[in-house]
Amino acid sequence: MNKPENAWVKELPIEIMVCDTGGAILEMNAGAETLFAENGGLDLLGSNVLDCHPEPSRAKLAGMMDEQLTNTYFFTEKGRKNFVFQSPWYLDGRYAGFVEISFVVPENIPHFVRG
Repeated sequence: MNKPENAWVKELPIEIMVCDTGGAILEMNAGAETLFAENGGLDLLGSNVLDCHPEPSRAKLAGMMDEQLTNTYFFTEKGRKNFVFQSPWYLDGRYAGFVEISFVVPENIPHFVRG
């Protein structure tokens, strides 16, 4: 079984989009391809992630990329609650770009306090 090293990411039931430090989209998993199908899906590879965001989201994302800041939030659309995690990623300790991970969560998700 000769599968690429990160093959498990492709069909993970979440959306993952990865860009470089300038915002060029490097990778999308199947969930992101589906989510962004109306905007081009895989044809977005190589385009700038900032062009996918309207203002004021575009300016906020550009600032987070410049400052290498992490952002998390929930939003509801079409009756589904979604969680979004946006973060810089690093390669050998050097800033390499930004990643966005999102997924649908149950409306009443359990919360456990440990320790």
